[in-house]
Amino acid sequence: MRIVVVGGVAAGLSAASRARRLDPAAEILVFEKGKRISYGACGLPYLLEGQVSSIDELVVYRPEFFEKERNIRIRTESEVIAVHHARREAVLRSGERVRYDRLVWAAGARPSRASSAPRVFRLHTDADALRLLEFLEREKPRTATVVGGGYIGLEAATALRARGLRVRLFHDATTLLNREDPWLTKLVAGRLEQCGVEVRLNERADPETADAGLVIDATGLRPNVEVLAEAGAALGRTGALAVSERMETSLHGVFAAGDCCEARHVVTGRDVWIPLGTTANKMGRVAGANAAGRRERFAGVAGTSIVRVAGLAVAATGLSQQQARREGFSPVEAVVEGRERARYFFGKSLAVQLVADRGSRRLLGAAAVGDDGVLARINTVAAALAAPMDVETFAGIDLAYAPPYSTVADPLLVCAQQLLRLLDH
Repeated sequence: MRIVVVGGVAAGLSAASRARRLDPAAEILVFEKGKRISYGACGLPYLLEGQVSSIDELVVYRPEFFEKERNIRIRTESEVIAVHHARREAVLRSGERVRYDRLVWAAGARPSRASSAPRVFRLHTDADALRLLEFLEREKPRTATVVGGGYIGLEAATALRARGLRVRLFHDATTLLNREDPWLTKLVAGRLEQCGVEVRLNERADPETADAGLVIDATGLRPNVEVLAEAGAALGRTGALAVSERMETSLHGVFAAGDCCEARHVVTGRDVWIPLGTTANKMGRVAGANAAGRRERFAGVAGTSIVRVAGLAVAATGLSQQQARREGFSPVEAVVEGRERARYFFGKSLAVQLVADRGSRRLLGAAAVGDDGVLARINTVAAALAAPMDVETFAGIDLAYAPPYSTVADPLLVCAQQLLRLLDH
């Protein structure tokens, strides 16, 4: 059997590796349109900032590793431009036609709009980052405009400010990170302003005409679905590929994983498109297993994420209050500010939000913002959402305590108790 995988980063290589472990005899071929495979795209902002010295540090594996150690053929700079599923055939830009028995589409996503302007940049691929670094070294701009207040926009603003540029950040909404949480936006924008980034909320800016030495266009992504859609694969309500819990598209024997496809949200049960690297890896494992003949299912996503903004950790999982209301819940929100560890161990401020449904008292989501201690808290809530837990159960969970690591009343449980009082009111 020949398994063809399109995409050689997170989802694609997870799929290929999982398929190989389950089927030692299969022929597995991976096509990647870029020059590199298996690199940490999430590290690109830190390459820009200077905390990573070269793009090579972000490369996890090279093609020869997969070919020698896993018997997986890798072909870089090979773009699949068409799929003829009736003939089980993928067509490369070179004109070459490649037969497959099973296909895994892991082609990811791309910036929502294209630009050829010489001073407008994205920070999506390794090639984007290298082009930007070359421009910075050659032109030595003193000012930068970042358009977009999502993860990439905030990380890019942080990195450029750390390099000494004067940075303005424009975002066309009143809240950052698509959370619709004013308290969170206030903390994040405040930290950026403290670090010298001018934050302009609820203002549109055109990357093509922005007045700055360089411009970062971080206005969003769109899934790479066109080739598979033309082959007959169905799209979901979000515009990404619709897949079953086995990661199979509407084309029998064609699977999809990563930023190109939807997933079931563990809180709402509805299909969503939340492009994240951790999700792509897990999706890829399931897609690869099923392409190799197993019957495995993907458990779904809560959108759990964390981003560093000017040294501040900002994390979220599940639904905000506003998102929960749109999904038909009757949400109640509590926000508390505590410390991530004991004061006498130099504990720093930690803000925590919990959201629950008034009727069922089910936990719906959370966010946390602080200099430290954020990751453990958001991961705890993510596990509770997957359970799923109600607020009473969550408020009683047995969390570890020692002064160097936490406070005796953890901010999460303090917030849960506050939420219980609001639910009982």
